[in-house]
Amino acid sequence: MTVSGSAPEATQMPEKRVWRDIGIKRRYAAERRFKAYGLGAVLVGLVCLGMLLVSVVSKGYTAFLQTSIQLDITFDKKVIDPQGQAATNDRVLLMANYPVLATRALAKVLGVDESDRKLRRDLSGMISNGVRTQLRDMVLADPSIIGKTRSVWVLAAADVDSAYKGQIDLSVDQARRKVDDQQVAWMNKLAGEGILKGRFNTGIFVNGASSRPETAGMGVAMIGSMYMMAIVLVLALPIGVAASIYLEEFAPKNRWTDLIEVNINNLAAVPSIVFGLLGLAVFINFMHLPRSASLVGGLVLTLMTLPTIIIATRAALKAVPPSIRAAALGIGASKMQMVFHHVLPLAAPGILTGTIIGLAQALGETAPLLLIGMVAFVADYPATPMDPATALPVQIYMWANEAERAFVERTSGAIIILLMFLAVMNITAIILRRRFERRW
Repeated sequence: MTVSGSAPEATQMPEKRVWRDIGIKRRYAAERRFKAYGLGAVLVGLVCLGMLLVSVVSKGYTAFLQTSIQLDITFDKKVIDPQGQAATNDRVLLMANYPVLATRALAKVLGVDESDRKLRRDLSGMISNGVRTQLRDMVLADPSIIGKTRSVWVLAAADVDSAYKGQIDLSVDQARRKVDDQQVAWMNKLAGEGILKGRFNTGIFVNGASSRPETAGMGVAMIGSMYMMAIVLVLALPIGVAASIYLEEFAPKNRWTDLIEVNINNLAAVPSIVFGLLGLAVFINFMHLPRSASLVGGLVLTLMTLPTIIIATRAALKAVPPSIRAAALGIGASKMQMVFHHVLPLAAPGILTGTIIGLAQALGETAPLLLIGMVAFVADYPATPMDPATALPVQIYMWANEAERAFVERTSGAIIILLMFLAVMNITAIILRRRFERRW
């Protein structure tokens, strides 16, 4: 016996199943497309990052090698102290014509007549002008070497260094390049004898600012950045953590605290150059702190880093389960004891991670430091945070504006150093989080 209406229902059931299957297939297809889009976005990002790193490293790795020439330099007393006044007048040793000693030693090695004006000019162009400071410091450190001969590695001139590294096309006419054919022949001869070669460039890590690429270094910038990071850590960490604890654990929930939270979130998105304008107006124009000082840079970066630390610390405090607070209060702990003895230690990994990320962000900032005058030419190490200094990103900015060819590799080399600092800081943050983080 056939039930009335069963035939139409039987015909409708396959149609519903068909449409349901089609819908499932569409959803699966959409999911696969979304995964493909996401994977494609990741691959594009990795390719762009790889291109950036390859470009920077390919241009900057040569900055860690510096062409040097080994010379047997005779510290001739007739040049250094012709009148025998060095014992009573140190200025004589400071003002001596030390480059002449290096030029004579190079002429002796090459077997050329240094009295010829053209040859003497070419010989001087082979050696960096930084040899004056190098030899002077040797004499000042040990005046007994006057009249003696010492084997010294001296820096080659920037153009010779670029030519030796293959950064100058030597096939073009010599009128269109800064290294002439005579200097190229000498360079090849010295390289063949093993007294001209690339050596590890320690100067890029220890030297200060210089108008000569071969003697320019990041030493002052690194010290200035360390001073600023120390100031940021000393000021931003306790203030940020204290503000976060108050807002999260003690502050009443009303419109005022809501307004404070909104402003903190907005400050985290404010362009960094605004903080530079604030530092210029408050710390320099109003408080009359010295320009180009690490102290001012540290204060400006502290203002910029505070919102990041506060937001990260509040997120770490919120991640602690409420049961920890209830258990602490249940066994008789006060609210202050509950926060500092139980909640804060459990939130410490997140706080450290947020702090390190904030410091890494501050380390790479340039715009606010430009506005407070940290673009000064500083050749001497800052003894205190009140002394003139510069910073790693600012040094990169200044080198990028130089016209000398050799500063191109110096700029890329400095970028590599800064990236290494940032990578170490971010890796440290990841290790600390994985080492101490507790999942609930």
